[in-house]
Amino acid sequence: MQKWEYVTVPLLIHATKQILDNWGEDGWELVQVVPGPNTDQLVAYMKRAKA
Repeated sequence: MQKWEYVTVPLLIHATKQILDNWGEDGWELVQVVPGPNTDQLVAYMKRAKA
């Protein structure tokens, strides 16, 4: 059975693509983006397969 690990990542609106690209290079897959604690921030939920 496949096992997963998860991480939450703060996203700045002006740098969202760069942040997601960096995490994607490390094998993380975006699951969901939700509003953060203030209007300039989002929170990304990401997962990747455990080794």
